[in-house]
Amino acid sequence: MPLVPKHIRQLQSYKPGRPIEDVRRELGLKHIIKLASNENPYGPSPKALDAVQLALTDSFRYPDASAIILREKLAGCFNLKIENVVVGGGSEGVMSAIMRTFLRQGDEIIAADNSFIGFRVLANSSGIHTNWVPLKNYHHDLTAIAEQINDYTKIIYLANPDNPTGTYFPKSEFDAFMAQVPERVLVLLDEAYFEYACHLSDYPDSMHYRYDNVITLRTFSKAHGLAGFRVGYGFAHEDLIENLNKVKLPFEPSWPAQVAATAALDDSAHIENTIASCREGMENMEMVFKELELDYIPSSANFLTLVFENEEEAASFCDTMLHNGIILRHLRGWGLPNCIRVTIGTEEENRFFLQQLPSILQAS
Repeated sequence: MPLVPKHIRQLQSYKPGRPIEDVRRELGLKHIIKLASNENPYGPSPKALDAVQLALTDSFRYPDASAIILREKLAGCFNLKIENVVVGGGSEGVMSAIMRTFLRQGDEIIAADNSFIGFRVLANSSGIHTNWVPLKNYHHDLTAIAEQINDYTKIIYLANPDNPTGTYFPKSEFDAFMAQVPERVLVLLDEAYFEYACHLSDYPDSMHYRYDNVITLRTFSKAHGLAGFRVGYGFAHEDLIENLNKVKLPFEPSWPAQVAATAALDDSAHIENTIASCREGMENMEMVFKELELDYIPSSANFLTLVFENEEEAASFCDTMLHNGIILRHLRGWGLPNCIRVTIGTEEENRFFLQQLPSILQAS
């Protein structure tokens, strides 16, 4: 169709993990668990849910277009000024605004191949040339990324920890990388899984740096358990934020989402319990994987990625799990067709998965 640009016609749309009800209708299963989308299986903070209930009576009004209360809360939590904070509809909402604000024809993007698929969709839909740099042993190859910088480079996207591998790059590598990045190049540092990795002594928490050309991206969708509300946020130099706020959609996030996110920041105990439960679940899962001699990628997020010999084995394993009521994520769409991502669930969900694992491995 001539009305549709070529780069949009060729675009592969994002395919989310299958909903539980969809699988229930197709397969007629009663007991189904979903370990596919890196959600917090314990849900949101009770404080967030209580705040949303009170806020629903104001749902006939438009939300605060500037999200002042939420941005002030975030600024206070991270010792910033409100002018350094932007919020949007999930971290992808902020990413989208960044692309529309700072890119123009002739610019180029650099990003790791096989990394966050949401950014791949945004990059490909922008019509801007993107240099995709292969992962090195499932890690970002910052040396190779730096070597791709040229006179046309405008944005570099880095996910730390990465999704779907769960790997991270340490301070020493990040410091060496930033020393090679010109000030005219924007670095999008996606820290969606920050809460799961910030305890690591060599993790380069972006709040410990003050680069004027780095935009930090974080989210309430993972550790805070607010994926259904779609709230993302970013930190950057006030000049960058000022221009982002000119371009981003004015009424996102929604009013209930702003209220839920603000209240969630007051419940540190909920985050601490979530992280502790995730670490315990991951340790148990790794122990079983080792016993069964399953190859997997060590992770600093809230999931583990299994590595099979080939795509056929991975697809068979994922399909057999599905028919046994366990939804996992085959990473074919990420360009990792021999890999399966497994989210750390509740203790009960993890037990159900691990109990079935030996027989399903044999069957698949």
